[in-house]
Amino acid sequence: MSRFNHAHAAEPHGAGRLASLGALLGGLFSELPGLVSDRVELLSLELQRAGLALLHIACLGLALTVLGMAGWLLVWALVLVGLVAAGLSWAVALAVALLVHVLLGWWAVNRIRRLLPTLGLPATRRQLTFRAPTPPDEALDEDRHVPQTAH
Repeated sequence: MSRFNHAHAAEPHGAGRLASLGALLGGLFSELPGLVSDRVELLSLELQRAGLALLHIACLGLALTVLGMAGWLLVWALVLVGLVAAGLSWAVALAVALLVHVLLGWWAVNRIRRLLPTLGLPATRRQLTFRAPTPPDEALDEDRHVPQTAH
C-alpha cells in the first residue's frame, strides 16, 4: 500500500480530511503576508513609474503649449503682413486681429458658462436626493443648460 493509504487506514475517515484541510489553511495563512507584500511592492513600483510618466507628460504638454503659442503668433504675424500687403494700414490690420481675438474670447467665456452647470452633476443629484419629483416643465428648463454634445 502506498503511504497515502496507510495514513487513511490509521485515522478515521473524517479526521484525515480535517487535518489536511487544517494544514492547507495553515499553509495559506502563512503565505498570505508574502503575497500581500508582493502586491503592495508592485503597486508601489507602478505608482512611482506612473508618477514619472505624469511628470514627463506635464513637461511635454508645457513644451507643446509654448510651441503652440509661438505658432499662433507667427500665424497672426503672417495675417497682419497679408492685410498690410492688401492695402490696409497697420492700425486697421491690428484692429482686425484684436477684434478676432475679442470674439474668440467672448465665445470661449460663453462656452465655459454653458458648461459650468454640468460640473454639479445635476442628473446624479436628482437621482440621489429624496424630494418630490420635478414637474416636466421645470425639468425641461433645467436641461437647456446641459450641452447636447461635449466639444
